Amino acid sequence: MLGGLADYATDRYAIAINSESEELEALLAPLKSNTVTTIIGFTELGSAGTLYNSAAVFHRGSVIGIYRKQHPAINRSVYSPGLQAPIFCVGDLTFGIVICNDSNFREPTADMASRGASALFIPTNCGLPHEKADVVADARAADIKLAIENKVWVIRADVAGQADGMISYGSSAIVDPKGNFICKSLPMSEDLLIEDIK
Repeated sequence: MLGGLADYATDRYAIAINSESEELEALLAPLKSNTVTTIIGFTELGSAGTLYNSAAVFHRGSVIGIYRKQHPAINRSVYSPGLQAPIFCVGDLTFGIVICNDSNFREPTADMASRGASALFIPTNCGLPHEKADVVADARAADIKLAIENKVWVIRADVAGQADGMISYGSSAIVDPKGNFICKSLPMSEDLLIEDIK
């Protein structure tokens, strides 16, 4: 995630990036690779000052598409909801993205799967106040449901640890299309999960 979440920023526009300009690709240039495609979360500055919680797909030095979160999680979020569920193709893989809370809603994933997505990536930030932070079981249940209902691989990448009074136990995992966990992160641990998906 570039810059953090605008809901918690002192100046939300200071971290916003206009994806229509060359700024986003310039910031991502150090990640350029001929073998690795990266999904990067960021606060996107839209027209008329609208903010979106977005994820960019960065492939071989170019942003090939952007997903905008459809269901901002905070009741009074500064983010506007996205309206589309694009799919992306990299090599032989056709995939979709939903961001964090979007995984609790069936429509975006069902739409992407109906158009050929065989994998779903879920960039997540479950950093919450201590009394609300134990949401790993909920995230795991959502992942299983999305995988089984849509016959897709589900790959969730969550933050883990404590920062600024928030805690995340970490719900990163890879689930196969039958709802089986192939691998999971350890609680409160920075992990790298690797799996060949077909």
